[in-house]
Parts: sequence; C-alpha cells; structure tokens
Amino acid sequence: MTGKVEARVSRGLRDLLPEQMLARQQMIDTIRGVYELYGFVPLATPAIEFLDVLRGSAAGQEASQSIFRVSNPEEEELGLRFDLTVPLARVIAQYRELPRPFRRYQVAPVWRADKPDKGRYREFTQFDLDSVGTESEIADTEIMAGMCDTLNALKVGPFRVRFSSRGILNILLAFAGIPPESAADVFRVLDKLDKIGMKKVRLELTEGYVDSSGDPIRGVGLAHEQVDKIERFLAIRADDRRATLDQLRETLGGVEGAETELGLVEKISNHLYSLGYGDDQVSLDVSIARGLAYYTGPVFEAVLLDAPQFGSIFGGGRYDGLVMRFLGERVPAVGASIGVDRLLAALVHLGRIGKEKSTAKVLISRMDPSLDADYVAMAWELRRAGIPTELYVGTQKGPGKQLKYADAWGVPIAVLYGSNEKERGVVTLKDMEVGRQKAEALARREEWLEARPGQREIQRGDLVATVREMLAEIGQIGGSGGR
Repeated sequence: MTGKVEARVSRGLRDLLPEQMLARQQMIDTIRGVYELYGFVPLATPAIEFLDVLRGSAAGQEASQSIFRVSNPEEEELGLRFDLTVPLARVIAQYRELPRPFRRYQVAPVWRADKPDKGRYREFTQFDLDSVGTESEIADTEIMAGMCDTLNALKVGPFRVRFSSRGILNILLAFAGIPPESAADVFRVLDKLDKIGMKKVRLELTEGYVDSSGDPIRGVGLAHEQVDKIERFLAIRADDRRATLDQLRETLGGVEGAETELGLVEKISNHLYSLGYGDDQVSLDVSIARGLAYYTGPVFEAVLLDAPQFGSIFGGGRYDGLVMRFLGERVPAVGASIGVDRLLAALVHLGRIGKEKSTAKVLISRMDPSLDADYVAMAWELRRAGIPTELYVGTQKGPGKQLKYADAWGVPIAVLYGSNEKERGVVTLKDMEVGRQKAEALARREEWLEARPGQREIQRGDLVATVREMLAEIGQIGGSGGR
C-alpha cells in the first residue's frame, strides 16, 4: 500500500480511551441520577445549528468569534454549538407546546475555536440543567441545591458554591459611574479575576496590557477612579452570607434599585439556609460575574477547595432574555452547567474517581478449544446473573498469556477450566489483584508456582454464587447480583 495516511487528530482535539471513558460514564451516571431526583427530563439537540441562531445569541463577542463554521451541500450558513443553552432557547421557541416550566438536562459535546492550552480543548463536554418559564427565586435556589447535591454525590471532597447577581453588578456600574453599554466588557474582565488577579484586571479595565505570550490585551478604557470603586466593591466579603449582605447594604445602600436586588439575593440565601446549605457549602461572593453576556440575574459557580487550580467546574445563572430574540417575548430561565472534562480531570487528580479499564468483571480463559461449548455456557450463566463477563476470543494460547490479557485490562477475576477440571467437575477462579500482590512478595518462581496465589478451586455448579461473593468482597458488585 502506498501513500499511507498519518494517524493524527487536529490541534485542540483528543481521543478518550476506555479508562477515561469508563471514569467519565461513572461520573455522568451519578450526575444524571441527581438531576432526575429533582425531576429534570433529558433533551438532545443537533451539534450543528444555523449560524444566525448561534451568532445572535447575546452570548457576547468572544463566544461569537469562537464558533466553528460548518458547510453542507445546501450551502447554508451553519456552525457547531458552543454551549447547550442557546440550542435550548431555540427549542423553547420552536416547540411552544412544551409545558412550562420546562425543566431539562442535557449532556453533550460543544466546540469553541479558542486557543488550545494545557487542559483546554476545542471540543469538550458539558452537562446542563435548566428551568425555563419561571421567575420564582425558588428555581434559582433549586439549581444551587442541585449543584451541592451533585458534588456531594460525586464525593468530590470539600467544595464551595459561590453566588452573586448580575443585578448587583448592574448596581455596581451605577455606583462607579460606568455607562450601561460598557457592562458586557466590564463583566467579562471581572470574570477573569481568579485567573489573572486584581493587578491585571485593573490594567484590562483601564489601558490594557501585553500578556506573557506577547499578545496585546485591549483595555476597556475606564478611569482609575472608577476602577477604585470596583476594587472597593470586590473587597466585600465575610464568613457568612448575612454579614456579606450587611456590607453590601452599607456600600450600595444609596444607589437606586440596590435594595430590590439585595432583597432577592437575601431570599435565595434564606431558602438555602432553611434547606441546610450553610456557609460552608454556599457563599455570597460579589466577585462572581460569569463571562457570558446573556445572564440577567443571580449567577453562581462551584470550586473544589482541595483543587482550586482547576477553577470553576460548575456554573450558571439566570438568563431571562435569551428566548426573546426567537419569540419576541421575555421567557424567564435559570440553569447551570458542569464542565465534564475539567471536573473529571480534577477528580482524577484528587484520586476520587475509579480507574477501571474494562467493563468486564470476569474473564473466561479458553485453555482447550475442544471445551468451547463449556466456556460459552459459563459466560452466558454469569451474564444472565448480572455479572459482566468477557469470553476470551483472542489468538494467544495457554492460560499464562490469557491471564496477562486479563491483567492488562484490569479484569478482577479469571476463570481457568481445562480437561482435568472438567473430569473432576470443578472450576479454578483466580483473583487477579491478590495474585499480583502475592506474586510481588514471592521472590522465586518455584515458590510462586507452588503457592498459586489468589487461586481457588470450586465445584462447577457453584460458579455464579462464588464469583458473586468474590466480587462483593472487593466491592465490585452487590452481594445479591447486578452491577
């Protein structure tokens, strides 16, 4: 064959191999369980949307510039979705018969033509939950409660959901004498505070600067006096939400509309207190801005306290105007999104996610091809009992090489069965982990062969029951069967 094609993927994209996919699926299944506990229903939308649907989404200039363009035979202007919220807004407008509030979850890949960096990809997966068609602050409260319950279910360790309100930030603009038309640029810069620090935020809000790569960062053009007031506002913080509200009232009390916005945030905070979400899990943090321009009310994001370097792994807010451009009417909505890839990377870093390589819990080796009917029968027995089982169909001969295959995939139990075992009506089961640990402890090969570490011989009729017991002992399966 001539002209071989180089096996490669485009910059900013990546393959996810089985070990990564199994950890991801475990995480997604846990998240889905929490969302459905709250009564959210699943939704799927196309990866490709019309360009005008995406581009005019009020998502801000940066999001619009990061759209991947797509061509089709009809030469329509199309693009890959950059989030799951804009397609949701289109669905609400297109299917007006949907009952409201429409409470949905969706997990799917999105694409942004950003500059790739370590841990930053052009294709990544989001997992969203949204409530559309309700103005009640209880909907905002439920989204934040769902965030807390999700992170607790994932056993991420200590975390903090931080929330504020775009309404309060609008009051800040009035407090600092900043015109409303500058709001999107100001909030976009404030959203970078955790990443770049206050010094660079000041520079970007004023004259701009050149970043470490040599790229110029355009300044917003605010006066230093205006940025001084912003910095004074951002310094507001306390150990509990009530004290933070007191400081906000003291600072912004004279600004028109401040009490209305602060009263809404106080309602949400009190709901959270009554549900048991205290200041250790949820804090009122006025520096939260969220980068997308369509947020109109409360905004929130979550960080892992043991892995703060991963930044926000879960965030969202209220966006009451996003459907307006489709229907010509205001449809209130609130939601949040998990960055699946970022959260998974953090959980792997913290050692709080499984590292399974295979879905199989048992490998049946084929020591003797003349016994294939027996091997197939064993595999079917175990599968019908709810035990994930792989029957070895590779080309390697002999039990040793097949056991190496089981070890390479991390299958916990191997079944050994030859003519000798058949004559005696028995089966040999090998606990691969115990065998590996004891093999490391036994220095001499003769010693290992004599000890046969991790192996036990059982009656053929006890296969299912014994495998189930062994898996239960190592926490791989429930004692009564099933995954």
